[in-house]
Amino acid sequence: MSGPTPETAEGLALIESRAQMIAYFAVGEKPKADWRMGTEHEKFPFLTDTLGPVPYDGPRSIRALLESLKDRFGWQGVYEEGKIIALSDPNGHANISLEPGGQFELSGAPLETVHDTCSEVNEHLLQVREVGDRLGIGFLGLGASPLWTRAETPVMPKGRYGIMAPYMDKVGTLGRDMMFRTCTVQVNLDFASEADMVEKLRVSLALQPIATALFANSPFLEGKLNGYRSFRGHVWTDTDNARAGGLPFAFEDGMGYERYLDYALDVPMYFVIRDGKFVNCAGESFRKFLDGKLPQLPGEKPIMRDFADHLTTIFPDVRLKRYLEMRGADSGPWRRLCALTAFWVGLLYHQPSLDAAWDLVKDWTASERENLRGAVPKAGLDAMICGRTVSEVAADCLKLSRAGLEARDRRSRKGKSEASHLDVLDETVASGMTAADQLIELYHGAWKGDVARVFRDFAY
Repeated sequence: MSGPTPETAEGLALIESRAQMIAYFAVGEKPKADWRMGTEHEKFPFLTDTLGPVPYDGPRSIRALLESLKDRFGWQGVYEEGKIIALSDPNGHANISLEPGGQFELSGAPLETVHDTCSEVNEHLLQVREVGDRLGIGFLGLGASPLWTRAETPVMPKGRYGIMAPYMDKVGTLGRDMMFRTCTVQVNLDFASEADMVEKLRVSLALQPIATALFANSPFLEGKLNGYRSFRGHVWTDTDNARAGGLPFAFEDGMGYERYLDYALDVPMYFVIRDGKFVNCAGESFRKFLDGKLPQLPGEKPIMRDFADHLTTIFPDVRLKRYLEMRGADSGPWRRLCALTAFWVGLLYHQPSLDAAWDLVKDWTASERENLRGAVPKAGLDAMICGRTVSEVAADCLKLSRAGLEARDRRSRKGKSEASHLDVLDETVASGMTAADQLIELYHGAWKGDVARVFRDFAY
């Protein structure tokens, strides 16, 4: 589920009006019969003998992983200045990319059912395990790196990261942690119209902290407890608040594509790509670029590909492109990767469930939503909103999601409902134990304070 970043006629079109950029979002509108889901998930590669991070170069390396996947399974290599930095599906439906610290990400194809997504996740993990086993490399699904310091974490050879990292130091305290030491799972979902987009955006923004709590899975940092259930969730409270957060304007009257466009144009730029190279424009205004006044490219105006690239550098809890990206969850075990997709599909793809979810959150104020967002990373299911615990709200959401999935009635080959993928989340609410709580219990119990055990007990 991607935008027009390749060298296409659309991507090369000069931006001559606001209408072109508004239309960029509107092109994503699809009839319900064509709605799909695209799941993205990241994981930490590690050296199985030393538990150290995997460098980019060398016999046991990120480069070797990418080359082995390409040669063994028919992926196509994507290169930057001669170095392989990603893989693409020959059919153009999925890709494997690298996050700044070597986190391995599958950006899945747009698929029809949660069952399809689970099959895709399973196939991908089997592939990376096969090549990883030969190289002595394992993979761990957590929301934050449990052992390595920032200095120990490798830096991938991608031009955008060399621009982003120094800028992060100017706009927050945790940006480098976000880049190099966190992993997420997210799902990308469609909308039918501008009004449908707005309702889904509002509901998913309000409930994103609920997802953060349900999927909390990052209680460790540098070999010890970090004081959070979702350290990754905490990181997003002080990464770069000009391009992150809960988008309070989305709940105001008049919300639509044009209002989101104004927000996007006010987010400072990172870069422009010219002749395959990244031009550092960190902190500059895209509005200046529209006027031909970007200092780095004097007199030059942007093309649509520049706008699409700029949208990828905006990091709110829910991001609008030609679809909506749910961005609030920590990465985790296989069951939870499937569960995230099921959770949001059930809530957003069934109109009665979507409307009921809006009824659940519509009276929350901007300050209440923001307080919840700040409280959940530490308190998890015990955080409060309007006199209720997150656990209670999550239980309501799961009922609505299950009803939505049952109404969709998409069955697996074995006859299972998509709703079966919510079972792990029902277990979480019933027990009051998130994945993070289970890890904390193991740390104090069987592991006797040895965080390294997470690699043995929880690797894919």
